[in-house]
Amino acid sequence: MVKAIVGANWGDEGKGKITDMLAEQSDVVIRFQGGANAGHTIINDYGRFALHILPSGTFYPHITNIIGNGVALDAKKLVNEVKSITDQGVPAPNLIVSERAQLLMPYHVLQDTYEEERLGGKAFGSTKSGIAPFYSDKYAKIGIQVCDLFDEDRLRERLTAALSIKNVLFEHLYHKPALDVDELMAQLLELREDIRPYVGDAVGFVHDALKAGKTVLLEGQLGSMKDPDLGIFPLTTSSHTLAGFGCVGGAVPPTAIEDVICVTKAYSSSVGSSKEPFVSEVTGEAGDELRRRGGDKGEFGATTGRPRRVGWFDAVATKYGCMVQGATQVALTCLDVLGYLDEIKVCTGYEIDGQITDRFPTTPALMKAKPVFTTLPGWKCDIRGCTDYEALPDNAKAYVDFLEAHIDAPITLVSTGPKRHEITHRTPKL
Repeated sequence: MVKAIVGANWGDEGKGKITDMLAEQSDVVIRFQGGANAGHTIINDYGRFALHILPSGTFYPHITNIIGNGVALDAKKLVNEVKSITDQGVPAPNLIVSERAQLLMPYHVLQDTYEEERLGGKAFGSTKSGIAPFYSDKYAKIGIQVCDLFDEDRLRERLTAALSIKNVLFEHLYHKPALDVDELMAQLLELREDIRPYVGDAVGFVHDALKAGKTVLLEGQLGSMKDPDLGIFPLTTSSHTLAGFGCVGGAVPPTAIEDVICVTKAYSSSVGSSKEPFVSEVTGEAGDELRRRGGDKGEFGATTGRPRRVGWFDAVATKYGCMVQGATQVALTCLDVLGYLDEIKVCTGYEIDGQITDRFPTTPALMKAKPVFTTLPGWKCDIRGCTDYEALPDNAKAYVDFLEAHIDAPITLVSTGPKRHEITHRTPKL
């Protein structure tokens, strides 16, 4: 069977912890989209880790971890990340890099950086990791697959074709120096030897595992709002962040997905730019306080270190996010963070042009949306580390009940801290 763990919101929901926890009962964990531009923070017996491209099953010796064909593979970062965890005493992971995955190239990073410079005040707030140029090249069919590394004539031919386009852009649009094919070839051949031990037929492996009755976990990056089709386009990422794309990016049949665990925080956060619509945002001193208390070490991007925008729980966005993901259950993280508040607001509607709606709109309308809040009483105590849901304060349980009713999806897991065991199991009321 296949389970998918995905984000209901803007990313940064705490998926790493939930994946790490559920991976224990899995045989295979697959990263199926995105690149090294976002991270999952995991705290375990080895220490605290921010994984950027390795799957979250990395720390379990019984798991085969797969970099799926849908991933933007920054091979150098992958090699460095494996070394960084083994240097901290973690056994080398069982890892397969799909031979069909495509390589995030140095020119993708350069193009991303140059384009943000060119856009100036109209920039998208990219992490400058090369993600948008990578996926543009993939769908323009000028990308380079991992398997191309092992056919040098083909590799040179494809690299030459790609640079014939890139160098025109670099020289004439960005007024930057051209790149040299020989220099890039040398870099790629060196990287080839670094990743050679991991490269394999991930597609065949996954289908064989499913035939053998193994449990496969699909691990998504970011969340529903960042999907280029169903999210806040164009202020999205460039890969599909929905569980359904796991069938493509992770090479699993759609008939095999039985469980979609959607992860959402007990409040809202986003590492996106200030241009993104973020209806329930809390600013000023109240926002600074929530940001400082949030997450594991405050609300800052695991990969970029950028301060995240924070806000009250947005039930409109989360209901939509769970709907498009096809959530069968919801994991609610960071409930413990809100224990300092006398009152807690929940965004239960949007006012757009004088009309109130609980349906998530397209981006032009979203830009005009004003929040409609419902205020609930806080519980004013520290619940961090609680593992018994029934032992939580009544107001904390009432808050979870309220959220569940407004997102129309069953909340089964409630996290009370960043560590793996700091979680409670809840019987949903839906």
